[in-house]
Amino acid sequence: MDAALDALVAPGFSRVGLAIRTALLPEFTDGGSPSLDGKTVIITGATSGIGYAAAVALARRGAAVHFLARDQDRAERARHGMAAASGAASVSYGLADLEDLDSVRAFAQHFCATHDRLDVLIHNAGAIHPQFRTDQAGTELTVAGQVAAPFLLTGLLMPALLAAAPSRVITVSSGGMYSQRLDPVTLQLPASRYRGVTAYARAKRAQVALSREWAERFAGTGVALHAMHPGWVDTPGIATALPGFHRLTRPILLTPEQGADTIVWLAITPPERLGSGRFWHDRRPRPEYLLPWTREKDPAAARKLWDHLATCTASPGHDWQHW
Repeated sequence: MDAALDALVAPGFSRVGLAIRTALLPEFTDGGSPSLDGKTVIITGATSGIGYAAAVALARRGAAVHFLARDQDRAERARHGMAAASGAASVSYGLADLEDLDSVRAFAQHFCATHDRLDVLIHNAGAIHPQFRTDQAGTELTVAGQVAAPFLLTGLLMPALLAAAPSRVITVSSGGMYSQRLDPVTLQLPASRYRGVTAYARAKRAQVALSREWAERFAGTGVALHAMHPGWVDTPGIATALPGFHRLTRPILLTPEQGADTIVWLAITPPERLGSGRFWHDRRPRPEYLLPWTREKDPAAARKLWDHLATCTASPGHDWQHW
């Protein structure tokens, strides 16, 4: 039944699939909700939707949740809401714009100056840009904010993750990545052929490949890397970016809390059960490819993209080429 849901896609990505799996799979029925007392979690994209739901669930389990936000007013509202919903006082935030790498560097520097360890890093932020736009370096904003920024943040926070080992990094991808193949050369769409949905799907494919590459480079260190996709979730971002899809599928869309379920599960499950470098959905490892033509033509594509990003994001004191 689980394999059939995967093959059919739509039911497997919807609340129908989650309901069936919740009833049938041992991952949902083997009990326990481990405490995260004393653990520190950073999560991006948490002022609404899936990230907000995940932050509340993790704070409820005792984690000190620290989230990133671009806007202070939204961050304050989110913090108050998270604290009220979770009953936890240990919710805080830092201001950073993931489409501005200097802003990411400033956030990471401040966090490392005030914290000596990080147990869980969750890359959840995502956005579909309807128009082609670039940062000051000429990088299209989808690539800057959803590929380069998570890579940079992972690298800058790696000392804190190593200090907390066993620790983990969780990257929230999208089922849309199944439609795209990773090619570092064509990852960034040109302005003449730009489509926001395609750019988003390519970035999400790159995130999964990079998570696997990080896992290979940090095998044996105690830092585990996981990527996952949450299924089709009813979020403000989907309603705005894909209104037609949202209207058509709304009756079967997951709630943000349901979409956050596997994120939370990956954050609390004992590391020996999870391994590292896998791609997850509904609490189980899933194939990275559903369509044969989306496999990388170059087996070293993920390594080359990792090396390229390490060069592009390097700054004094942070030379990652030896990793």
